[in-house]
Amino acid sequence: MKQPEHSHHASPTEDPTKTDEAFMRKALAEAEMAFEEGEIPVGAIIVCKGRILSRAHNLTETLHDVTAHAEMQAITAAADALGGKYLTGCTLYVTVEPCPMCAGALAWAQLSRIVYGASDTKRGYRLYAPDVLHPKTEVMGGILAEECRELMQRFFKERR
Repeated sequence: MKQPEHSHHASPTEDPTKTDEAFMRKALAEAEMAFEEGEIPVGAIIVCKGRILSRAHNLTETLHDVTAHAEMQAITAAADALGGKYLTGCTLYVTVEPCPMCAGALAWAQLSRIVYGASDTKRGYRLYAPDVLHPKTEVMGGILAEECRELMQRFFKERR
């Protein structure tokens, strides 16, 4: 059966890290938008079968909503795109390690994979709730970590 053109599967000769980096760059573009809007620069995208279902960034200031993190926005948009609340088979790319709230939501949404850029040693889920994710969820951290970290550092240096 022929795969749709937008589908992307890593071949044995292709480095899956390159695919992760390409999608993380799209999440970084979302984080840059957040930065420009005066939001903490976190960006997220959700990919399913090689297709981007959602793109989002922090909107906590814009919406006056402490729960409007990039991951939460991405989950809602992806679920709407799929027409169901479960995101099994999908991957979240997010520029910073999710907080416990977002990690809990990711567990409920049953994402198959989470890929994050920079670790969050102050508010990340691994510090406060290391077992919160769905047991079948694969996690990979450190993709474009330096670029993700630099954007956060620049934001806090300039804005706060």
